[in-house]
Amino acid sequence: MPTPSRPCRVSSVILHARRAVLVLTTSLLLLLGGCGEAPQDTGPLAVEVTAVTVEPKDTPVAFEFVGKTASSRRVEIRSRVEGFLEKRLYTEGVLVQSGQPLFQMDRKPFEAELRAAKAELAQQQARLTNSRANLKRVKPLAEQNAVAQKELDDAESLYRSAAASVEAAKAKVVQAELNLGYTTITSPLTGLASFATQREGAYIGIASGSVLTYVAQVEPMWVEFSVSENQILKSRQQQQEGKLKAPESDELDVEVVLADGTIHPHTGRITFADAALSEETGTFLLRAEVANTDSAMRPGQFVRVFLRGMVRPKAMLVPQRAVQQGAKGSFVWVVNDAGQAEFRPIVVGPWHGDQWFVNDGLTGGETVVVNGALKLRAGVPVKVVEAAAAQAESG
Repeated sequence: MPTPSRPCRVSSVILHARRAVLVLTTSLLLLLGGCGEAPQDTGPLAVEVTAVTVEPKDTPVAFEFVGKTASSRRVEIRSRVEGFLEKRLYTEGVLVQSGQPLFQMDRKPFEAELRAAKAELAQQQARLTNSRANLKRVKPLAEQNAVAQKELDDAESLYRSAAASVEAAKAKVVQAELNLGYTTITSPLTGLASFATQREGAYIGIASGSVLTYVAQVEPMWVEFSVSENQILKSRQQQQEGKLKAPESDELDVEVVLADGTIHPHTGRITFADAALSEETGTFLLRAEVANTDSAMRPGQFVRVFLRGMVRPKAMLVPQRAVQQGAKGSFVWVVNDAGQAEFRPIVVGPWHGDQWFVNDGLTGGETVVVNGALKLRAGVPVKVVEAAAAQAESG
């Protein structure tokens, strides 16, 4: 087979090269046409957040303290006479009524003393009767000068002495009756009776001053708590500046919360404020009287005390989740009129439930971001959504 000539080979190579250039040109034209239809950049997408609109309003506030319950009347039970303790008549630790017997001492020696005192009284009354009769006989005779004046004087003296002896004997009878009555030791008030310090058969002496038990009144109950000098001065200053308003009666309600979080059903009032500052603690002692009809509180319990009745006029409140901490203090994110995030430093006050009081940095009607603030920066578009919708999308 004959070999092709050289010019034919050159023509074939040129033909292939022209086809490749045509394909490349067509591809470039198609690519340039597609670039012409590309979408324009519309900027960053809006960040969806949950927000609240703050408005100034008069807000009741409460001040919290740690308190301790105490009996409004606590009486030590002691014996008024000496003798042997015969019996305990009450159940330790229970509520006893006023006049209820608590202890019984041996009555026999005091019954004997009472009988002896009555016998002496009868004896002195007999002497008085005899001296009275003698005086009646002597007095007419003395008026007739039938007897000497000395006999009349002696008769009157004996009569007065006998009368005085009768009164002394009556006093001994009364004292003996009192001592006999003191052998039954009763409660002077209604309250909780503590344990007995003496048992049956023990000798009770007055000189030793031994306490048999004590009874603590629990209705009403006292709640004592301390307020620091700084708190009092700060509250007074805020009232002068109009940031805090006291009730017209100047009487605050005292709410008591027990250790398990139960709110005591009755509120009380402050009945005592110490006149001087404690040098040891730097606080003022306050005492509130609270009704305790169901005996829910016992003496010695630690409780939380809330003073209610104060009002913060036109206060600003924001949720605690909205407030963040930075290097220069607290701040929030605010949605401005342009719908963009705006960094806003604020000055916060005390807590109010799950919210903060804002003392400075916000004005009424502004929108404050609550959830979604971690995605924000200054100038970013913000879209406020409902809390329920935000939770559904995040779930």
